[in-house]
Amino acid sequence: MTEYRTRTDLTQPLAPADPGVRVLDWAPGSPTATIQLGKQAGARFLDGWRAPREALDLFLLGATTYCVDKTALRSAAADGWTRSLQVAIPVADPKRWRGTDIGSVLNFLTGDQWTIDVYEEPRSPIEGLRRVPSEVTPVGPVDGVCLFSGGLDSLTGVIDLLEEDSNRRLCLVSHNEGGQASTAQERLLHELRGHYGPDRLVSKQLFLRPAPLNSSQQRPLPHHRENTTRARSLLFLTTALALAASVGPDTPVYIPENGFIGINVPLTRARSGSYSTRTTHPHFVNGLQEAVHRLGVSNPILNPFRLKTKGKILAETLNPELLKRLAPHSVSCSHPEAARYVQKRQGNCGYCFPCLIRRASMAHVGWDTDPQHNYAWDALTGEELLDKSTARSADLRAVINGAFNDRPDRDILRNGPIPNGEHQAFVRVWRDGLRELQDWLRGASDHTRARLERHGYL
Repeated sequence: MTEYRTRTDLTQPLAPADPGVRVLDWAPGSPTATIQLGKQAGARFLDGWRAPREALDLFLLGATTYCVDKTALRSAAADGWTRSLQVAIPVADPKRWRGTDIGSVLNFLTGDQWTIDVYEEPRSPIEGLRRVPSEVTPVGPVDGVCLFSGGLDSLTGVIDLLEEDSNRRLCLVSHNEGGQASTAQERLLHELRGHYGPDRLVSKQLFLRPAPLNSSQQRPLPHHRENTTRARSLLFLTTALALAASVGPDTPVYIPENGFIGINVPLTRARSGSYSTRTTHPHFVNGLQEAVHRLGVSNPILNPFRLKTKGKILAETLNPELLKRLAPHSVSCSHPEAARYVQKRQGNCGYCFPCLIRRASMAHVGWDTDPQHNYAWDALTGEELLDKSTARSADLRAVINGAFNDRPDRDILRNGPIPNGEHQAFVRVWRDGLRELQDWLRGASDHTRARLERHGYL
């Protein structure tokens, strides 16, 4: 078991008898921190607003679990995947936390065994920060908080929410550690503000990660990093919940992602584990909502696209002209920096699972042939993907096999249970998503289709 302890009061002594405990020091803007918040010395993300303490404790949980996830290597686990993680977190009301099973929510999300211990800390995690108000203060005059990754689903979600109600104002929350994701977020935000006006959008961009080693830290974190991070969605959601709670207890958090990716049925039996993320799986969202309600945070978590495929959300968008113009600037990729190693354009790689779903959805609305939608690798024409069994071709081969195999309805339960009696509704979403993939592949050029047939895919 790997043990972690988060401290918001850095005057607490470290236990010399147990040097194996990894310490996550929360000290925004200070070089002593091992949780880095902000690119520079200042923690500007927290400026000008303050959430109730219950929501701030949730935000600290999200930051803690993200940094734990990033610094505990799966390769060290007995099975190469499932880690045993024990985490101690300071909170205002330990009794209330012990009445929730947040560990089970994390177990489902990341595929690990989490033990969440809490200890009392009267001092707020944002106490003493100069630009943070002393009383609960809203992040801005907004009606909701929307997760904004810079991907195609979140872009469509923002457009539809603003089009649906001309008076609606949103706070967009994003998380990045730099790179192509932050570039896409900034470009799209600029374009959205230009179209809808700056008064309808408040942006909060979170830069948070395990801090690099420096001499001021009392107990630095290991330098290695895990790249299969699954706890990022908890960081994303707890941050959004804190922002929403600063406005009011009923202010909604929107998490726009298509239902096909939400349930994320494994494409093949070999792809359960590491390939089947549960970022917006309805069982995870439902469990998290129940847990945060018990912790005193009542803001609803809503996914407006939960029963739609990616192609359907594009086809039904409330402003197709704007979406079509901005879509090329969105990044839906799992590893958008991969192309730089072979001197290709960075952005959407074209061969990962999210890129393939993106292309099928674009084909559904006739946008896939638009030359503006550049991919570093073309899944339907690149020989190294179609004709060779390589690491880059793994997702394409799995998508082809998964789309054309005859599969029973019960397979939608392979990545988790479906709550609230919505089994059949999600079966329809899954089947519709598979048809979008089939239509895209069957609509390929004669040359490409012949190659797929030669390999037994069609």
